[in-house]
Amino acid sequence: MLKADINKRLTSVGPGTPMGNLLRCYWQPIAAVEDMRSRSVRRVRVLGENLVLFKDGGGGYGLIAERCPHRGASLAYGIPEPDGLRCPYHGWKFSASGACLEQPAEPEDSTFRERITARAYPVRELGGLLFAYMGLDPVPVLPPFDLYVWPDSIRQVGWTLLPVNWLQIMENSLDPVHLEWLHGYFGDYVFAQKGEPVTSGIAQRHLRIGFDLFEYGVIKRRVVEGRTEDDEEWRVGHPVVFPNILRVGRAGVYGFQIRVPVDDTHTMIWWYSCFRPQGVEIPQQESIPVFEVPYKDADGELILDTVEGQDMMAWVTQGDIFDRTDEHLGTSDKGVIMYRQLLQSEMAKVEDGKDPLGVLREPPADGIVELPQEEHLYYRSAESVRQDVLRGPTMRYSPISEQIADLFALAAEQTADR
Repeated sequence: MLKADINKRLTSVGPGTPMGNLLRCYWQPIAAVEDMRSRSVRRVRVLGENLVLFKDGGGGYGLIAERCPHRGASLAYGIPEPDGLRCPYHGWKFSASGACLEQPAEPEDSTFRERITARAYPVRELGGLLFAYMGLDPVPVLPPFDLYVWPDSIRQVGWTLLPVNWLQIMENSLDPVHLEWLHGYFGDYVFAQKGEPVTSGIAQRHLRIGFDLFEYGVIKRRVVEGRTEDDEEWRVGHPVVFPNILRVGRAGVYGFQIRVPVDDTHTMIWWYSCFRPQGVEIPQQESIPVFEVPYKDADGELILDTVEGQDMMAWVTQGDIFDRTDEHLGTSDKGVIMYRQLLQSEMAKVEDGKDPLGVLREPPADGIVELPQEEHLYYRSAESVRQDVLRGPTMRYSPISEQIADLFALAAEQTADR
């Protein structure tokens, strides 16, 4: 268990807090590019700050404080112009860097505007997402992680706004044993209650779990019954990209789960998927679709018959901010303990003016950061591959799920013919 002050230190993300300062050292996704096609201005709340994301007439993006420095009106109703955003109240105009460009009611020779700025943060586009950097200068490189930049891929973006603190979501990713219970035994129970076939096949007992630091975070490893340390789950594992990304996937279906704190009691989860069926022509994507992944059904009940729904049930039922003063950790929780210690050590680095783990200062020479990931390669019928893809995380809600599943089925057919 944790002392109350440590729990607060790990869960508070607002400006000036130790955890808020750590998270601001990294680029955080704040919207999908597709979100900005139909509207040029939208509210964004992230890390406890109320901001406005806008797209100017030149196609560039800006992120500034929501309240106008003049008299506090909301810039969420601002007018986008070729070089910035104009306040609807008195017409003050601000650039993407926060500079005040115009004050229409002031004298023409006034220098007043030169002394006014709006709080602003840089925005970059990558892989269909818009990222913001909210930390101190110098601005680090936005890491070109493989899923964002791989060629010959199909991508999609799901999102869930969950009413819980970010930390209990991330701790789940350092807890491999929950796989066999939450998604194995409990998942089978849910399907049995519905009278549906029990097909999870993931209730094998964990024999060993391990965690190793690497340059971008933590590699998570496991050995379950029927497997050995020679298998990829232990030999390769998969990464938790520090501080708030889980990378998952296998055999051409990959994903990032990016957990961005909105404030202390809300988290935006970005379910970023990248599909790479082998041996077939991948159609060109004109846009990357974005869609909501709900955590409740039409009756207001928690969704339990998907892997992501089961995870969200666990996170939500822990409360808006999990009270870690009342927990009792065992030996199987060593990944959670390691992650908390890592957060503490990286916060201390930031307090000492140093870069924390994984901050990138120079772009990679080949333009990509490849992350390790076990593959679980094995051959099945085309229809079984198709159904497996359709059952994947967030696919129930995807507008292109059938297209993706058909491509994998075609790839399986061609593999079987060789």
